[in-house]
Amino acid sequence: MSSENNGTEPSLEKKRKIESVEDADDYAAYQDPRATRKAGAGNRLCPYLDTINRHVLDFDFEKLCSVSLSRINAYACLICGKYFQGRGQNTYAYTHSVAESHHVFLNLLTLKFYCLPDNYEIIDSSLDDIKYVLNPTFDSELIKNLDVSSKLSRAIDGTMYLPGIVGLNNIKENDYCNVILQALSHVSPLRDYFLEEKNYSSIKRPPGDSSYLLVQRFGELMRKLWNPRNFKAHVSPHEMLQAVVLWSRKKYQITEQGDPVEFLSWLLNALHMALNGTKKSTSSIIYRSFHGSMRIYSRKIPPVELDDRQKAELLRTFEYQETVSESPFLYLTCDLPPPPLFQDEFRENIIPQVNLYSLLTKFNGQSEKEYKTYKENFMKKFEITKLPPYLILYIKRFTKNTFFVEKNPTIVNFPVKNVDFGDILTPEMKAKHKHTTYDLVANIVHDGEPKKGTYRVHVLQKGTGKWYEMQDLHVTEVLPQMITLTEAYIQIYELRKEDSKA
Repeated sequence: MSSENNGTEPSLEKKRKIESVEDADDYAAYQDPRATRKAGAGNRLCPYLDTINRHVLDFDFEKLCSVSLSRINAYACLICGKYFQGRGQNTYAYTHSVAESHHVFLNLLTLKFYCLPDNYEIIDSSLDDIKYVLNPTFDSELIKNLDVSSKLSRAIDGTMYLPGIVGLNNIKENDYCNVILQALSHVSPLRDYFLEEKNYSSIKRPPGDSSYLLVQRFGELMRKLWNPRNFKAHVSPHEMLQAVVLWSRKKYQITEQGDPVEFLSWLLNALHMALNGTKKSTSSIIYRSFHGSMRIYSRKIPPVELDDRQKAELLRTFEYQETVSESPFLYLTCDLPPPPLFQDEFRENIIPQVNLYSLLTKFNGQSEKEYKTYKENFMKKFEITKLPPYLILYIKRFTKNTFFVEKNPTIVNFPVKNVDFGDILTPEMKAKHKHTTYDLVANIVHDGEPKKGTYRVHVLQKGTGKWYEMQDLHVTEVLPQMITLTEAYIQIYELRKEDSKA
């Protein structure tokens, strides 16, 4: 047996600490299905199956023993829902079974059921629904129908829900993560890729590389969000967010508010690298979905204290000539115009409005704007050279100065369908794009004061054509006209592959 540790399997040293022979046999059988099982370990029907309480089963949290906090040989008690280690004598699961008369347990790694303290394996097809909740699987036919199906599913408490339209638990202050995870779960190619674990489980990684944990947790969350046979109509992102905290070296926490756009940028790049992505636009599902490119024209501005003659001399030098560079992007930053400083007749601040197309003129290759750095100022123009299949827009609402963060409340007027980004392309670039019309699929909104507000997201359920608003566990249907009245912060648009007039 290999002694390599990829971050998800127990190390050789930990395996030696397994207390019972039965647990060692279980692990060997998991590693190699051909391994010989312990002699005399029979499979029986269990008389205690009617004691299972599916209402208390929750597999969204860390798979570790509630007593020892160990991940090795964790078993779920299917009567109370708690996790315990081992199943041989003197283990925590065995002791719990004897003390509480709870007899049916599930090995969280091998997905095998056992009756304790008698210690025999249970083979019964009536338990398949529990295994599916712990590890949902999707075949190609099911995935293909996700965007055309409007079929409701029933949770175990009778609640009806649409797969993919389920709430995410806010553990403390992780709503900024929840909205990003919800929005990305409705990017069809990204979702479809992660619904099939075989797409990324076989990716080769160097020894000691634990980045697979982030990919694995993201895939598990996608499968749970789209699970048509879940026991409840919501999901907890606990395991996914723990991987985020670990992999980001605690930059992104679940106990304090963060910025969704910073988290989005980090998550996309982290997933891209963990999937062995390179600079090529087709090297990972992340780049295949969101990778675009632009041309940046930049020229340095002479210091204002110089006279005209000195400025003219500087402009003739190489340092002050215009430079052109190619730059990839995963999202576009749209700058809002400054809000008015005056009030109306009722002494209330006027909330200005701006058209989305006005913000997008920044990328037409003609509009020039001054950008200030610590020492020098530049004039820059941006020209999009490649539009991605999914275009993310970041509407910059917050500006930081020395003392505080200020929020721009300007309302952006945007259509939810038929947004033609070809209007901002130069004729040369427009000729290179067969399709340029996009439809909105996700819209993230910030409400309240900077650093004190909350986030919610609107997503399109393609099977019904309806929009839903999700704010943590709260899921409600919303009219598309109401979406355009919100303080949009991040938007995801999907490229149409057919004629926009169809």
